[in-house]
Amino acid sequence: MGYIFDFNDALNYEHWFDKPQNKFTAGLEFKLMLDMLKPMNGNSILDIGCGTGASLSPFLDRGLQITGIDPSPYMLDIAAKKVGHRVDLHRGFAEDLPFDDNSFNYTCLITTLEFVEDPRKAIEEACRVTKDKIFIGVLNRHALKGIQLRLKGIFTKSIYNHAQFFSIWELKKIIHAILGDVPISWRTVCQFLSASGKITSRIEHSNLVQRCPFGAFIGIVFAPVPRYMTRPLSITCRAKPTTNALAG
Repeated sequence: MGYIFDFNDALNYEHWFDKPQNKFTAGLEFKLMLDMLKPMNGNSILDIGCGTGASLSPFLDRGLQITGIDPSPYMLDIAAKKVGHRVDLHRGFAEDLPFDDNSFNYTCLITTLEFVEDPRKAIEEACRVTKDKIFIGVLNRHALKGIQLRLKGIFTKSIYNHAQFFSIWELKKIIHAILGDVPISWRTVCQFLSASGKITSRIEHSNLVQRCPFGAFIGIVFAPVPRYMTRPLSITCRAKPTTNALAG
């Protein structure tokens, strides 16, 4: 079992979005997700590790059938107050999703793998329940911001004490180990430690800049190998008659 956010963690996580700089950061991350995932109206999407519902908000006005799942009851309570009946919320773990194969068109994991016990199993489960595309958003191990958060955790109690950080190459290695040599697209945002404004926004939205592998937030999209539910069928056949004649 990975780290499950407690009551104080849930409140602190929700308050994090109150700061203008953090809203700017979250906006960059969510826009990257939508640009890469390109969800189509009327399709279904699962948010694994939906938390307090912040990552659900970008989907609400896009005509999608939305489902969220998180192991923390405190995070889900806040999410339920925020999204009401517009999202089907469940309590559960990324490594053991309570859904059938191919249940959703899209699946996203946004800063979720950092806190699960078994990242590979979580990605395997996402592949199992998804038909079209999977988006994974993680904190970059090699970004200055990622290094700063890890160093801060040495001296100050933080949820990042419980987090594991990833690189693009580590994620690609895990995905290829599960699915084989499938095409994978990646981009990054949040190239600066602390910045906002029109100029920074223009730089951050540049396709060229997003190809830099050292942005603080990595977005990866790939299509899972199609999986089909099957059941064995009995086959009956009539045996040809044989003769018992002896030769010689």
